[in-house]
Amino acid sequence: MTTAPDKDRVWIFDTTLRDGEQSPGATMTHDEKLEIAELLDDMGVDIIEAGFPIASEGDFKAVSEIAERSRNSVICGLARANFKDIDRCAEAVKNAAQPRIHTFIGTSELHRAIPNLTKDEMAEKIHETVTHARNLVDNVQWSPMDATRTEWDYLCRVIEIAIKAGASTINIPDTVGYTAPMESADLIKRLIETVPGADDVIFATHCHNDLGMATANSLAAVAGGARQIECTINGLGERAGNTALEEVVMALKVRNDIMPWKTGIDTRKIMHISRRVATVSGFNVQFNKAIVGKNAFAHESGIHQDGMLKNKETFEIMRPEDVGLSGTSLPLGKHSGRAALRDKLGQLGFEVGDNQLKDLFVRFKELADRKKEVFDDDIIALMRSGEDAENDFLQIVSMKVVCGTGGPAEATVEMEIDGTDNSATMSGDGPVDAAFCAIRALYPTEAHLQLYQVHAVTEGTDAQATVSVRLEEDGIIATGESSNTDTVVASAKAYVNALNRLIVRRGKFGEGADAREISYKDIT
Repeated sequence: MTTAPDKDRVWIFDTTLRDGEQSPGATMTHDEKLEIAELLDDMGVDIIEAGFPIASEGDFKAVSEIAERSRNSVICGLARANFKDIDRCAEAVKNAAQPRIHTFIGTSELHRAIPNLTKDEMAEKIHETVTHARNLVDNVQWSPMDATRTEWDYLCRVIEIAIKAGASTINIPDTVGYTAPMESADLIKRLIETVPGADDVIFATHCHNDLGMATANSLAAVAGGARQIECTINGLGERAGNTALEEVVMALKVRNDIMPWKTGIDTRKIMHISRRVATVSGFNVQFNKAIVGKNAFAHESGIHQDGMLKNKETFEIMRPEDVGLSGTSLPLGKHSGRAALRDKLGQLGFEVGDNQLKDLFVRFKELADRKKEVFDDDIIALMRSGEDAENDFLQIVSMKVVCGTGGPAEATVEMEIDGTDNSATMSGDGPVDAAFCAIRALYPTEAHLQLYQVHAVTEGTDAQATVSVRLEEDGIIATGESSNTDTVVASAKAYVNALNRLIVRRGKFGEGADAREISYKDIT
């Protein structure tokens, strides 16, 4: 992908593991990153931005191992415009079959003021750093951060410098989600027409969703001549998120009549990876989210239902199967066997080993005893709730809650802390508050509860509750999630899940702020 671009092909550059993880609380473990990278590689993503190697030892190791394991995708690491970052990035991606270094610097007037560089000083820095990266790998991507707010003449000047220094991909970031579709298309078109050497490189677009136009801006950029879209699964990312991979890919597929460009994505794998990213990041997909939301293929209006019964095409522009949704959602029950459960898991996109199936089947039977019918969403919730690591620092062993109108609620929680069982009984303003108080008594923390959210997995009074909890401590944010037919149990497990992720995140960032600044300052 260092040659002239294929005019009919749009390369998909996924940055879920880098820019997506910048979303506050969206921490992924090492193993989770490896799993998501494997799914991205398998579904046909062209370039995987696996992380920011200089940010931490954990990020470096994740990028290195993803590079070694990749089969098809280009593996890319991010580096700021200095030799130390670039060298570290090159070391991390060196074992990839197709390594790439993505280096960047903020070129707008606002961003030039941060390092206090003149235009000429920054231009020289771009020449030196892109040249250095090109001497280490054949495939170099360069980004002028905040490109959409950079002066036109200067933007052209620095892009020409980067091309001459050896960059084969020029990414144009809308770092703060500022642009609009017409402007996005015009900017790419004008750059390709104006900058010497532009015909020999791939122009990319990287859009944020602050004004809700990331997908539209990315597709407009393609119309203007961009041939790489930077995006994330579920639109995950800082602030309002990034361009959603599933949206741009399905838009190009469904409306190929007016957007005659192709991708290499196997769209049937979209729903599975969407669910996995939601699980490991702790960020649920909103019900009305395009393509992958729970309501994306639901029809409640009487007129819509009547039309769907007569002809699905009246109100569906794509088939559920196109994105990996099962055509049917027949429930399982307490008499269903392991073969039926394994078959259902396969329909939902999950591949499980014998040991995992054995554990899941036990929990499935327990759930089936409490519910009349176990639906697809229940199975997905079971998969999610069963993924708490056995070696988590904190694990709930048992709980007992007393509540009602006669007095304050009281919760007794037995919890394993680093392998040792401890218990505490506390009262609170309701059963959930009492349970949280008991957990804090066992594991004192100053973490502030930023978010507590409950939603039913399916319909009915016997539905499982999925609870999301977000905690913040000293600027570090972590999210936890759990599901159970008992809302209080789900709440306590979600709280402990978030605490465990907070512990991991503390280890990642250390006690000071330096590591956080490296991870989040000046990122495209």
